[in-house]
Amino acid sequence: MTPGNSHRAASSINKAFQPLKTCSGLLAGLLLAGCTQSFAQSSDHKEWFLGFGAPAYMEVWIETADVVDVQERVLRRAGAGIASVQTPSNNKGKPAGWPDSPGRGAGRHISQVDLPRLIYVRWQSLAEPQTYEAYIVIPESAREIMRKPEKAFCRADGKWITDYRDDIGIGLAPGGIAKVWLGGPCLKSVEIARVVGTINPKGPYEGKSSGKHRPLSEMSKAYIEKFGIPYGSW
Repeated sequence: MTPGNSHRAASSINKAFQPLKTCSGLLAGLLLAGCTQSFAQSSDHKEWFLGFGAPAYMEVWIETADVVDVQERVLRRAGAGIASVQTPSNNKGKPAGWPDSPGRGAGRHISQVDLPRLIYVRWQSLAEPQTYEAYIVIPESAREIMRKPEKAFCRADGKWITDYRDDIGIGLAPGGIAKVWLGGPCLKSVEIARVVGTINPKGPYEGKSSGKHRPLSEMSKAYIEKFGIPYGSW
């Protein structure tokens, strides 16, 4: 994302990030007609998944992931907590690069809002440690993929099903890297975005922890002390 686009995304998302509207108190700036939900997805498929992962040993703690949907509605803390990460013993993990078809990571299904237009993520990269934030613009071409049903063969049970690439998996890596894929339970993941975030000047927990990040696990700490962080591989 170019600096200009990043600035516009930040400006747009900051305007939108107000508490979710309720019927008793509508806030100006978010475009919502009444309190019913109208989805841009197909009538029989209104849910999507937001998940987070990290390279092996490069542990991540997500402080918040906030979503602005295509109708300018906001869902705060759509994601938070530990990102999915492998920490094999004996330093057998391979943190450099990304897998060909990453899984969706740790997260949850989203049904409170429509398909996303912007996703804001603030996270602690425990391997460094450092606190980053990133504004991820989801293009319309990605939403078209999410809406499209596809025939897929599931090897797990040997059946053909109708599947959707409606799992948004975000990989978070040291250096502020956020990479985004779309996938489904029986469909190969496709990359839709890569964003380089910025350091959050307030530090971890928005400056409320006296600069202290969450601790890195002993397994990851041992790997990083021996092999370092493979910057530039993500």
